[in-house]
Amino acid sequence: MTQDQQRAADVDEPEVLFEKREHVAYITLNRPHKGNSLTGTMMPQIKALWSEVRDDPWIRAAVITGAGDRHLCTGADVNVVADRGGMSTGTGPLTDEVFWSPRQNRVWKPVICAANGLAAGAGLHFVVDADIVVASERAGFMDTHVNVGLVGAMENIGLAKRLPLGSALRMTLMGKGYRMPAARAYQLGLVDELVAPEDLMETADDMARCIAKHSPAAVSLSQQAIWGSLDMGYTQACEYGWALLRMHWAHPDAKEGPRAFSEGREPKWTTAAGKDD
Repeated sequence: MTQDQQRAADVDEPEVLFEKREHVAYITLNRPHKGNSLTGTMMPQIKALWSEVRDDPWIRAAVITGAGDRHLCTGADVNVVADRGGMSTGTGPLTDEVFWSPRQNRVWKPVICAANGLAAGAGLHFVVDADIVVASERAGFMDTHVNVGLVGAMENIGLAKRLPLGSALRMTLMGKGYRMPAARAYQLGLVDELVAPEDLMETADDMARCIAKHSPAAVSLSQQAIWGSLDMGYTQACEYGWALLRMHWAHPDAKEGPRAFSEGREPKWTTAAGKDD
């Protein structure tokens, strides 16, 4: 098959792939011939997939990655934007307009970003809004909004939550003039685990399956406590966490966990739908 034939075949494939295994959902951006860039037709697809992750009690964790080994996601497909004559604009708040990431879709199940390659521009949504970021040594991180005359804001605010301020500003203001290597991102905390390319998905799988063994309710509330704390002062955050853990004391899992430990057996957790699995 020639390169042109391969590219044509790639175009015919779904833009986003989805599968579920062992209580884990896998979302794969599937435009490797275009750097796994994002198009307007992809947002409703991705929104629907995150909704399934959020609402299906069988799913306990998720992994998001990109097809191929060069790009996680290079952001909006700039050629599509140019053909359209600019960015599409909405008149509503962020919560009514943007649905790329788990946080934007109110997903309170752990999400692991497996960064297989370059994450740039809007592709950084999947990095900054993940709970855990695992990156291939070949990965890189770059923000290109200012290069094409756009404002680096939402993803960049996320960068400022996970990076030192100067590093977030360096990426934002230098545009494609600065590409943060995976090793540097790991040093600064943007990446939580740095692995060889061939170990990327196995590492993400292991993390997701480990999480999926635990009480779904306890995991979700623990996740909400930590993310919620980012918007609060320390005292307020501790009060919020205290309210969540007290609320969970009435949940069946809060009784099943200690009982299973005492009896030397695996716990039988109660799912969000009220069914044991």
